[in-house]
Amino acid sequence: MGKTAFIFPGQGAQYCGMGKDFYEQYEAAREVYRLAEKATGLDVAALCFEEDERLHITEYTQIAMLATEVAILKVLEQKGLKADCCAGLSLGEYGALAAARVMESEDLFRLIRCRGIYMQEAYPTGGAMTAVLGLDADTIREVCQATEGIVSIANDNCPGQIVITGQEQAVEAAAEKLREAGAKRCVPLKVSGPFHSALLAGAGEKLAEKLAEVTVQDPVIPYLCNVEAAPVTDKSRVKELLAKQVCGTVRWRETMERMLADGVDTFVEVGPGKTLAGFLRKINREATVYNVEKVEDLEKLDGML
Repeated sequence: MGKTAFIFPGQGAQYCGMGKDFYEQYEAAREVYRLAEKATGLDVAALCFEEDERLHITEYTQIAMLATEVAILKVLEQKGLKADCCAGLSLGEYGALAAARVMESEDLFRLIRCRGIYMQEAYPTGGAMTAVLGLDADTIREVCQATEGIVSIANDNCPGQIVITGQEQAVEAAAEKLREAGAKRCVPLKVSGPFHSALLAGAGEKLAEKLAEVTVQDPVIPYLCNVEAAPVTDKSRVKELLAKQVCGTVRWRETMERMLADGVDTFVEVGPGKTLAGFLRKINREATVYNVEKVEDLEKLDGML
């Protein structure tokens, strides 16, 4: 019998009303939103459930997404669904930390609130991110390294979809070279900063200071970190890897390939949207993937619960 993994989406999947039906039907979910409010001083439930333009501003998006992911996770756990390992895309890595019980939920919520603020403030203007479609990672990496200015791979999501990040002019120059190298399309992304680039090193340093204040435990199940695409089983590495993640490449394709190689054949995407399910189908069509973002989605898991 194969293994099951919980995977958690990142920024960009958020929408008004996410998690509301779990909040209304499960006390375990309501408790998560209360903890998020206690930890951050924000009415996180209102931020998620009511029309609010802040939901799409990084410093608010991150706490809203994480609270929703953890709320759904707690309901899954209450119903008896267990994972053998877990991972999350960018801020979703904090959802994986919750699944692996590396930190208390309140500490996770405080950290993600600070992470969002630090990332928002680190490089407010002059940065950019562009999705590169139809070109391999090695070619993209070589072009970025040969381009003047700061530009690098932010996300290696799946075959044929990689995101570059950095200074606006450098990203534009690299995109032009990548088109010449055979990219099918280069699509500028509407983002508020050059996330996962060296330009956010200051944000990573600030986050490291906050991480020093929290207690971490050995993971109860392995979680695979973004920057190494490898399982973390020892608490001594957690803080270092989270600090690096702010300005490091999210190696999602490799993370999924590692899970598949380790015997995972069933993936449960916990949280808003179906982005990770889409990536996974491009990585391996044989894997089974479920998405749980609505209460009705629990019915899909009947054989597992």
